[in-house]
Amino acid sequence: MRDEIRKLLPETESIGDEALREKVIDVWEEAVREGGWTPAELMRIPFTLLAGKIDIMFLEHVRTVCRMCIAMEEVLKDAYGDRAKIDHDTLVAGALLADVGKLFEYEKKGEEIVKGRGGEYLRHPFSGVGLCYRHGIPDAVMHVIATHSKEGDHVRRFPESIIFHHADFTDFDLVRF
Repeated sequence: MRDEIRKLLPETESIGDEALREKVIDVWEEAVREGGWTPAELMRIPFTLLAGKIDIMFLEHVRTVCRMCIAMEEVLKDAYGDRAKIDHDTLVAGALLADVGKLFEYEKKGEEIVKGRGGEYLRHPFSGVGLCYRHGIPDAVMHVIATHSKEGDHVRRFPESIIFHHADFTDFDLVRF
């Protein structure tokens, strides 16, 4: 399954820290397996259940937002040089893991994807952080996951979380539009 996840999420290769890269894949592997999904099914999960019928899929959203984060980082570093205090590996790992908890929040009901029992109790930032904690994902990456959605509106976001939050909501708002 690891090779399938690598192919579905080629952005993992831009994580320079090999140990972190492998942990990101470990998290995805467990989420797919324990959430009751197959790698192929990841391409038919809608990225949100909050916007009605949409044709943007979960992995498209994850990859698009990750690439938006990388582009924003490049612009900021180009403009400000060393004054732009952004950790690339934290940004990319956080972007790739921010929505992994949706694999526990959603479930299959026949051919339909719906909010599952897990989603009734915990939104994906919480389940995602819990899963990442088990795999030894660094606190800075878990911060991106924990604070990326409305759950982070009342805490101080670090630079990587600020970038991800805005990229994520840009994509979400455009899809809803």
